[in-house]
Amino acid sequence: MSARGQPLIVGAGPAGVRAAETLAKAGLKPRVVDEAPACGGQIYRQRLVEDGRSATSLYGSEAAKATRLHRDFAALASKLDYWPNALVWNLSDGVADVAVNRENRRLAYDGLILATGAMDRVLPLPGWTLPGVFTLGGAQIALKAQACAIGEKVVFAGSGPLLYLVAWQYLRAGVDVRAVLDAAPSAARINLLRAALQAPDIVARGLRFAAELRLRGTTLRSAVSDIRIEGDTRVAGVSWEERGRRCQLSCDAVGYGLGLRPETQLADLAGCEMRFDARDRAFLPIRLWGGRSSVSGVYLAGDGAGIVGADAAELSGERAALALIEDRGLVCDHVRAAAIDRRLSKISRLRDALEAAFPFPTAWAREIGDQTLICRCEEIDAGTMRRAIRDFDLSELNRVKAITRIGMGRCQGRVCAAAAAELLALEAGRGVDSVGRLRAQAPVKPLPLMLRAAQGKSEAAE
Repeated sequence: MSARGQPLIVGAGPAGVRAAETLAKAGLKPRVVDEAPACGGQIYRQRLVEDGRSATSLYGSEAAKATRLHRDFAALASKLDYWPNALVWNLSDGVADVAVNRENRRLAYDGLILATGAMDRVLPLPGWTLPGVFTLGGAQIALKAQACAIGEKVVFAGSGPLLYLVAWQYLRAGVDVRAVLDAAPSAARINLLRAALQAPDIVARGLRFAAELRLRGTTLRSAVSDIRIEGDTRVAGVSWEERGRRCQLSCDAVGYGLGLRPETQLADLAGCEMRFDARDRAFLPIRLWGGRSSVSGVYLAGDGAGIVGADAAELSGERAALALIEDRGLVCDHVRAAAIDRRLSKISRLRDALEAAFPFPTAWAREIGDQTLICRCEEIDAGTMRRAIRDFDLSELNRVKAITRIGMGRCQGRVCAAAAAELLALEAGRGVDSVGRLRAQAPVKPLPLMLRAAQGKSEAAE
């Protein structure tokens, strides 16, 4: 291993695994820290216990990719330091704070690859805090990792390709999928033709999911608005507006999400320069050539630097590792690097087409009622936020946080910041790109109360 020290990879999803593999091939021994108990990330999440399900039943058409990723990472066991069930909760001056086994370990690193992934993007709606409401990602975790469904009669609502994938997975698991309610306008689907020219297999797979759902009796609706989750103590049904009329359907659980939002907190704490990205409708760390960030020695890979999908995540993880190898003065495969850059550019164009087919619901902020909670941690509703914006003449998101406490709860704004920014932009008469972003604060996620502090100096890279 190079005498310069040990690289740190945060995340063991598709991007993190390929980054680790590439560094190991170059003779480096990276340390891989991941929150999950096993590698795979969200898309290739592994079961907590063996339950007899095959890879095909777990991952569908992506079973071969998932199996290969898991196998390749297992083969690296002697070539890296792997820390599962561990949370990197702070970064500062080349040192990472890691919560593992109820202890805080301070790890010095030389080279950092952030493969932090993404989470569901949620815009609050009436009833979204009722028991029985899950994000699409949460519904998928329950099915993949624990072999259980979120309910017996489930409605999936929101927009984006993940909406149809998770609904189809539940259907195949034997769950009564009552409806798929898509907020995307029907006219936007013309953009699927553009996507089909670039990736016909991906579009065909999505159309097959929708066709199978319809054939099995699932109600499919598009261009829905004003979705409301109904019930007293838990979910009892869903209602929505469709072509000027109010519709209603009973159910006992709801899976909800509007695409994905990159996890950027660690990049922010690492000092990476951030810029608003119109496609992801969020501030993202600037990704320079080869996955380099604006901070020397910090590299970006996968959905944490912009939503790209699993295939691109694997490629970008490899590419970021090649950049690190090159920056260390080691032998770098420049031909392979150039090929990856070309493939990533092609995938980005596909993402443009899919985003146009499932556009962000810009009307949400105008439609949301004053009584709907925006920040569930601090119990701040839309009306309270609107009054604060008017009374204090607010136009910047951190000022809204200071006045209302939105974003000060356990999630640190990971759930509510997107909605707060949209509502602030509307009320202040500005673009969402001009109201700022919540600055990242450590810890980026909640820590156990029993966490024991690190003693003495940080651990040097081995």
